Amino acid sequence: MGTSRTRRAGARATATTRAALALAAAGALTLTACSGNGGDGGKSKGGSEGSSGGDSVQLPKLTGQKLQVAAVWTGPERASFLKVLEEFEKRTGATVDYIPSGDDMAGFIGSKVAGGGQPDVAFPPQVGVLREFARKGWLKPLGPEAKEQLAKNFSPGWRKLGSYNSTEYGVYYKASNKSLVWYNTKAFEDAGVAEPKDWAEFLKTAQTVADSGVPPVSVGGADGWTLTDWFENVYLSQAGPEKYDLLAQHKIKWTDPSVTQALTALGRLFGTPGLLAGGNSGALQTQFPASVTQTFSGQPPKAAMVSSADYAATNIAQTKAEVGKDAKVFPFPAVGSRSPVVTGGDAAVALKDTKGAQALLTFLASTDAAKIWAQAGGFISPNKELDRAAYANDTMREIAEALIKAGDDFRFDMSDQAPASFGGKPGQGEWKDLQDFLKNPKDIAGTQKKLEQDAAKAYGS
Repeated sequence: MGTSRTRRAGARATATTRAALALAAAGALTLTACSGNGGDGGKSKGGSEGSSGGDSVQLPKLTGQKLQVAAVWTGPERASFLKVLEEFEKRTGATVDYIPSGDDMAGFIGSKVAGGGQPDVAFPPQVGVLREFARKGWLKPLGPEAKEQLAKNFSPGWRKLGSYNSTEYGVYYKASNKSLVWYNTKAFEDAGVAEPKDWAEFLKTAQTVADSGVPPVSVGGADGWTLTDWFENVYLSQAGPEKYDLLAQHKIKWTDPSVTQALTALGRLFGTPGLLAGGNSGALQTQFPASVTQTFSGQPPKAAMVSSADYAATNIAQTKAEVGKDAKVFPFPAVGSRSPVVTGGDAAVALKDTKGAQALLTFLASTDAAKIWAQAGGFISPNKELDRAAYANDTMREIAEALIKAGDDFRFDMSDQAPASFGGKPGQGEWKDLQDFLKNPKDIAGTQKKLEQDAAKAYGS
């Protein structure tokens, strides 16, 4: 989610293709382990649009028009997105007012629609919410200019994610690679450990780091969506893509043995004393931004590693740590036969049928808009035509390259595919159920029973 969770392409991946993708992603990240900020190393020549310094898309004059845009982004992410909106204002003459929605985008937009005051454009961070909005008739289809940019710059899988009943509504402006673990290099060096490749190594590494005097794993459990990311990575790696798709659609129950297996594996981390920064109660009181910054602040730090998508780089930038030097990253360890590849994203959709809303969607589908946030850092784009040299450092460049090379062979965040009442609301559904599991990791059967009850109610099955 937005702190992107940003969370399913329809194509089923073969085992061979999935293994190749995981190896490609791992290889790219291995390259970044020795790369610092900036420099020409690892720059891709891929993508030509927007790389010449000229505008890749023409926008209409909107002098005097006012637009409202709602998204979940706050703090550094909000600051970066405002740079994008400032460029849109400069090129069109429009005035754009940004409104933070909070994590409950569905509830926020629902209340605005009920009162007749919906924003022109919103960024639902869950594909399930986008589909819910479309089903309710709240969304306006993409206009011809936006569809033209989308067709030119995005693969079919990302276009499908922004569609409902074969009508294109969304532009996936911001994507995320959610199968990453960021770590404090000094903490690893002091403990004498290396990057783990599988779950057994990961747990062993965590215990060794704990024995060195530093809490090994930081978990932002106060934000329930972070726990869905942990579960999805473990489940995809262990159960495989076919089972993942079935559970995402609630075609198998949450009481299925595959869920038992995943929760058991995750429970070995959550249930072992000394492995979580602040213990289980501390993790439940830690919000996502703090889970990242506490990993890269202080001597010694409050934690040695944190599982987070690429956007953690934005939070790391708020510390004195340098990405690629003090803060490095490795692929989420293989729990089953291969490492998982889970993605997320935030899609821009129009809630008003105005010239300004369509112009903004067109801009967001272009390489021009993607380049602005890429240069600011803490961002990757599914826009395949964006010159990878636009990214702020080699680490982000290589993560973005791995995403583009994946094409449509990925799995989108499972909770983001679910109805919002199950996968996208604070204090209820999957978020709350997994917070309860973090509180009591031994209660696997009780967790599964509650997950299935909540899922059945949300899916109507």
